[in-house]
Amino acid sequence: MNKRNYLGEFEELILLSVASLADDAYGVSVMKYINQETHRNVNISAVHEGLKRLERKGFVKSNFGGATHVRGGRRKRFFILTDFGQSALEDIMTLKLQLYRKVPNFNIKLT
Repeated sequence: MNKRNYLGEFEELILLSVASLADDAYGVSVMKYINQETHRNVNISAVHEGLKRLERKGFVKSNFGGATHVRGGRRKRFFILTDFGQSALEDIMTLKLQLYRKVPNFNIKLT
């Protein structure tokens, strides 16, 4: 991964959430997932901006679902991981594991 494609921690969390949510990744579901999994209170505006940045960088792509009465006729914008996004997540995990393994007396437990 080169510097141009560097992801900050929040973008990485959003990207991991999109990957985890699979076909149900849209702004609100991503926000709820991050809140639930990290116990951090993130707001929807930050998530939307993060999703837009990730799409511009090519890590995710989006498409619109159908309009519903529940949403007042508005359509949800769903996000999916691109091959580039998948590769980026793999690269990030590989790099972090390499670095953590070099920390003396640090026991990594992956479950």
